[in-house]
Amino acid sequence: MSLVSEFLGQLTLTLGGGETTYPTVVPEPNFDPDKDAARIETAIKTKGVDEHTIIDVLTKRTYNQRREIAFAYERRAKKDMITALKAALSGSLETVILGLMKSTSQYDATEIKASIKGLGTDEESLIEILCSRSNAELLEIKKVYKELFKKDLEKDVGGDTSGDFGKLLQALVSTKRDEPSSVVDYQKIDEDARALYDAGVKRKGTDVKTWISIMSQRSVPHLQKVFDRYKSYSPYDMQESIRKEVKGDLEKSFLTLVQCFENKQLYFANRLQDAMKSKGAKEKVLTRIMVSRCEVDLKKIRQEFKTHHGKSLHQTINEHTKGDYQKALLSLCAGDD
Repeated sequence: MSLVSEFLGQLTLTLGGGETTYPTVVPEPNFDPDKDAARIETAIKTKGVDEHTIIDVLTKRTYNQRREIAFAYERRAKKDMITALKAALSGSLETVILGLMKSTSQYDATEIKASIKGLGTDEESLIEILCSRSNAELLEIKKVYKELFKKDLEKDVGGDTSGDFGKLLQALVSTKRDEPSSVVDYQKIDEDARALYDAGVKRKGTDVKTWISIMSQRSVPHLQKVFDRYKSYSPYDMQESIRKEVKGDLEKSFLTLVQCFENKQLYFANRLQDAMKSKGAKEKVLTRIMVSRCEVDLKKIRQEFKTHHGKSLHQTINEHTKGDYQKALLSLCAGDD
């Protein structure tokens, strides 16, 4: 089975659950897959490889359009496009381009797999993905994970993490979160706020089980109101309470959840800023956010970045990356604010 049919075989919608998207990568209106496939074929065959054309075509097409290009390429060249790109490219650029050849949920699923494969777990990546994705996204990731790896995501996450941290991630992956309701249940909001306070700041030690159950099962709009109400019980807001009550990966996970409930795009903007704080960049984080959010909400992440960090994302990427990798990321960024 060719890599193209393996990765591109199923058509996946970026977001379920009726969420509004703010993509930077949108469908090319005058799309011609055959023409694009011919350009890619020439670019790969060129002595020294014409990276510029590959970047120009693949970063300015949506996943569904890239998928059509891959099929057109296979018809033309009698070769698999992903295999050809893999052979032609290397380093950070290869990682970006191959990432773009997967749907958002396939990309997330392969990133999760990579973070739990082999010795040691990459907790940071696992927390970022599992604690920031919506219920609809997680359902899609679970389905795709099973298709790609013939394994159950819940079992894999459970087998690779332990303690309360493992319990929280498993609770999120079990996708038991309520759907948002048009009815605001003030009594339930008050009960949950009180329960979070009673389970943490009010007592000695933390009843983590209660925190996990409320934060993994309630809808996002409900939780936003709960955290607001929480302030009338606790001298600290929810994020401060988390920092006081728990440590390590559990603390990072709860903080990521709360930050994403409050403003998901700001969470990603802060992650990007953090990845480009020092000279150079934490490429793994930078690549993952740019690739996984470009068809979801990167436009809004860009706005939050500019508002909170005083500099545009475009400018920051420009300063902290170089070469073809930089060109690809700037093209996904698609604009300087």
